[in-house]
Amino acid sequence: MVSPTEVLQYLTGIDFPARKKDLLKKAHDNRAPRNIIGVLERLPDQVFRSVSEVNIAVGDIE
Repeated sequence: MVSPTEVLQYLTGIDFPARKKDLLKKAHDNRAPRNIIGVLERLPDQVFRSVSEVNIAVGDIE
């Protein structure tokens, strides 16, 4: 299980609003491990307006 905090550490430098694909690109750029990428891939395809929205969405899928 991955915590929202763990996911967010690999999104350092992301600009909001951001789409799911933007989150995935930033995580790849920040060398996120496969388990983090897997969590991001499970997020809904939507626009996230803040870190808080990403945090909530990650918490909902875990």
